[in-house]
Amino acid sequence: MSQTRFSAHRRTTDTNRETTDDRRSGTRSGAAESTTEDEQAHEHESTTTCPECGSTLRNEGAETVCSSCGLVVDADEIDRGPEWRAFDASEKDSKSRVGAPTTKMMHDDGLSTNIGWQDKDAYGNSLSSSQRQKMQRLRTWNERFRTRDSKERNLKQALGEIDRMASALGLPENVRETASVIYRQALDNDMLPGRSIEGIATASLQAAARMEQVPRSIDEIAAVSRVDAEEFKRAYRYINRELKLEIQPADPVEYLPRFASDLEVPDETEQFARQLLEQGKRQNVHSGKSPVGLAAAAIYAAGKLTNVDLTQSEVSDVTGMSEVTIRNRYQELLEAEEARFPGFSEGDADAVA
Repeated sequence: MSQTRFSAHRRTTDTNRETTDDRRSGTRSGAAESTTEDEQAHEHESTTTCPECGSTLRNEGAETVCSSCGLVVDADEIDRGPEWRAFDASEKDSKSRVGAPTTKMMHDDGLSTNIGWQDKDAYGNSLSSSQRQKMQRLRTWNERFRTRDSKERNLKQALGEIDRMASALGLPENVRETASVIYRQALDNDMLPGRSIEGIATASLQAAARMEQVPRSIDEIAAVSRVDAEEFKRAYRYINRELKLEIQPADPVEYLPRFASDLEVPDETEQFARQLLEQGKRQNVHSGKSPVGLAAAAIYAAGKLTNVDLTQSEVSDVTGMSEVTIRNRYQELLEAEEARFPGFSEGDADAVA
């Protein structure tokens, strides 16, 4: 009996000791957790407030700076933002690289999705026969859904035509964008009924090239257009009048760099031709004359004056002007130069310089 009481008393003592130890360990862990939380709170407070004046901090690129005193608290951080800067919302949208940029050269402004024609998967492996058939059906339906009505189909055809002609003429992208905007304006103003899509598209491209000061001659544009010169000239006059484009006559000087490059003449000859044209404009030689013919004659005259082996036939082949026109404009430019320098002749290149 006494042995049983002693065993029970021992078990009770052991239980009380374990409870006391658990409470002590719980107290120690709670104190440790409290200390950790205090340290984290202090660390968070130190990273959001200035150690000098206690003001709030702000991130500027790779630096953490005090908003009040300007103290640089931390530097050389990893800047995860873009490398460009924007000062307003429109500039930020234009510089953003999320998705392809919008363009007026596509009927849907470039916001649609295209399915590639390569018939390959993401790893560059060729598709099987059944997968190729499936992708072809998807391309067909994708093309059908991209154009919702006849107006969009019209625009898609016209913009494709503008891009084709601009590529053949070597016109830059800004000319293609301007031509696309002009055609869209013509389409929005219901100027297409009774006129061909190709004619208005060609006229829009000619107007855009004139506006961007990279003009092309009528013969050059007619050579790449699907309509004859008379039709697109009528269309050009029509859109110029109805849209009030107010395009200035082409300056012969704008043709010089291209002609000089094609004829491979030195810079001295090109500069000489520019001086001849400027003097010709002062003498009103350009009034009523073709700017292409004047530019061709100026290149030929400058070649003669600078001892460059250049024939009328070569200039005619590059510029598309007849040799008769080149000779006539050549004489007029020499007469204008003679009015500037009395007694001027073909051998007096040093006097012009």
